[in-house]
Amino acid sequence: MSSIPDAEALYTDLLAGVKALMRADTKLVGITSGGAWLVERLQKDLGLPGAPGVISSAMHRDDFARRGLSASAQTALPFDVNGADVLLLDDVLYTGRTIRAVLNELFDFGRPACVRLAVLVDRGGRELPVAADFAAAKLTLPDTQLLALARADDGAFSLKVEENR
Repeated sequence: MSSIPDAEALYTDLLAGVKALMRADTKLVGITSGGAWLVERLQKDLGLPGAPGVISSAMHRDDFARRGLSASAQTALPFDVNGADVLLLDDVLYTGRTIRAVLNELFDFGRPACVRLAVLVDRGGRELPVAADFAAAKLTLPDTQLLALARADDGAFSLKVEENR
């Protein structure tokens, strides 16, 4: 297994990458739950006004029957999606299925002018043609392992690897 990078160092790289992608009217939207944690901190660190958007993939997942509705946050988009420049944030990009579901959810709220994606870690393994505009790191893990972002009580990020059941 590859060594797991320091999530705080990756966050610093992500912050720089997001700054480079920002336009005057860009709206940040985090994918629950890891992406929502990232976007909450990015919104503050970038000094952006208001609350960032949070989006859930739960209602549009192709494995909904198996997974059910998660207890994580539901979609909250505090801006008009129509014509918006949306920058989606997620912790780990893997198969692309979560991104597909999130795009379906986003389009339920309107038609954005542009949607881009920034992630903390791109672990490869794509099943759909999805690519991040920015990834703080690329990491290869066996299909038997899951990579997830964790957040400590003090807000510090870490990455954890778990065996996929």
